[in-house]
Amino acid sequence: MVIALRQQKALLAGASILAFGVLAGAAQPVLAQASAGVPYVIDQRNAIVKDPFGLCWRTGYWTPAQATCECDKDLLPKEKCEPPAPKPAVAPPPPAKPAPAPVAPKPVQEKVTLAADVLFDFDKAVIRPEGAAKLDDLVSKIKPIALEVIIAIGHTDRIGSKEYNQKLSVRRAEAVKAYLVSKGIEPNRIYTEGKGLTQPVKDCPNPSAKGPVKTFQELIACLQPNRRVEIEVVGTRTR
Repeated sequence: MVIALRQQKALLAGASILAFGVLAGAAQPVLAQASAGVPYVIDQRNAIVKDPFGLCWRTGYWTPAQATCECDKDLLPKEKCEPPAPKPAVAPPPPAKPAPAPVAPKPVQEKVTLAADVLFDFDKAVIRPEGAAKLDDLVSKIKPIALEVIIAIGHTDRIGSKEYNQKLSVRRAEAVKAYLVSKGIEPNRIYTEGKGLTQPVKDCPNPSAKGPVKTFQELIACLQPNRRVEIEVVGTRTR
């Protein structure tokens, strides 16, 4: 009974295919692969045969489970036959801006003033060893700063004439300049001047048998602080 039904379906499929071949006036014979369970009529190129209205020809083996998007789109879920709409292209993020280069802090300059006293022997313009040590220390402090000027002012005690002491004070200032130049300081950065006996820093009484200063030698020793060169260094330092 089952065999008879299958043969009947095969005959119906063959008849349908033959009828389509006649109606369509196909130039080439149509292959009906009903025995293979093909759900749609196909031609020699293995392409599904369609009628003039673009509809596929089903065979007797067609079932809804064999529906395809090409022939039976309406029987299948929409999402199966219609590809999802392409997602809108997402523009790539703009390239990251390079980090700004670090800005070096502007140097802050401060005024620097250094001072030193260099002492001399009586009636001399020769720098004493302790005076040279002070000048060496001063030179070491000058190196880190931007030097503007060095002012060297010479002084004397009150012993002797005003004219003589004026010249002696200038010689003492020039002796300090020569020493600083020998240590590498530019000569045009050093200003010298002599004040003679006009600006003492210590006053001593004349020798007296009853006074604190009894002899001329004691007077010379008492007036020692006045025999000096005052040095001022002006410059700037970057903090």
